[in-house]
Amino acid sequence: MGKKDLYILGIESSCDDTGAAVIYNGKMLSNVVAGQKIHEAYGGVVPELASRAHQQNIVPVVHQALLRANIDKKQLSAIAFTNGPGLMGSLLVGTSFAKSMAMSLDIPLIAVNHMQAHILAHFIEDENQQIPPFPFICLTISGGHTQLVKVTDYFDFEILGETTDDAVGEAFDKTAKILGLPYPGGPLVDKYAQLGNPDAFSFSKPKVGDLEFSFSGLKTGILYFIQKKLRENPQFIEENLPDICASVQRTIVEILIEKIHNAVKQTGITHIAIAGGVSANSEIRKTLKAAEALYGWHTYIPKFEFTTDNAAMIGIVGYLKYLHHSFSDQSVTARARMSVDE
Repeated sequence: MGKKDLYILGIESSCDDTGAAVIYNGKMLSNVVAGQKIHEAYGGVVPELASRAHQQNIVPVVHQALLRANIDKKQLSAIAFTNGPGLMGSLLVGTSFAKSMAMSLDIPLIAVNHMQAHILAHFIEDENQQIPPFPFICLTISGGHTQLVKVTDYFDFEILGETTDDAVGEAFDKTAKILGLPYPGGPLVDKYAQLGNPDAFSFSKPKVGDLEFSFSGLKTGILYFIQKKLRENPQFIEENLPDICASVQRTIVEILIEKIHNAVKQTGITHIAIAGGVSANSEIRKTLKAAEALYGWHTYIPKFEFTTDNAAMIGIVGYLKYLHHSFSDQSVTARARMSVDE
């Protein structure tokens, strides 16, 4: 089979979004995601409920992806799926489905590392998306990860630094919870921050290694600050919500940019990409774009639909792995824990 007709079905089920996408020779033909509203009542993802919802969603989502791509399942060249990291029950749904479908169609199966997929989403061919040249540094920021990764080739990743405790997405969500905002709170902090003054309040930054991150102290600092202010004025949050959000967001973004600076200094690499759910944050995108003029960096910011968990990123890794003849057999299993460099 020539490179001209590679159709890869990507399947994503690492957390609470069920995704299916079709990639044709590096281009996205469809990208379908079914979210799960059920978790909002609990203020976070409930693993057991997530896996059940995946079981309900996976067949319609895959059907929809094939329909939108206007292809028959018999035209598929391979099936790529997330085998880790993520919630075990959720991963098992996607893994089992992908294995069964690949077996029934007698086509290759490709296991994909979810963290690599976030980074390699930059390689989906799209006229509005610039593709970073190797080597580049990627700041991967999500609810579960905060890492600086040196990317030397499609499958050559080196972690330069990561969080010693909580991920940045968790810091945003925890701040939202402290402020009484509903789950998921990160995007709401961003929304209110755009209406506020980022210099209204100051929060101390953690003291860790040059390329390491830490957010647990910042979360505690925000909590104590809000508790103290509420004792003085019970209406403090209502009266100052945009300013609080803007100040917290400014602090977090400054921490992230500072670490990228250190990585550029240490490696000499000036091509900088961001990936993961938190890369949808408007302040991070704006500050990174401004860094091009300020510091001479070349920055790569993914389209919004490629920031959150989606199957197009799984499909593009499947496509790249297909070209490298990197296939999995039926013994492949889901793995809750996995590093980006595996």
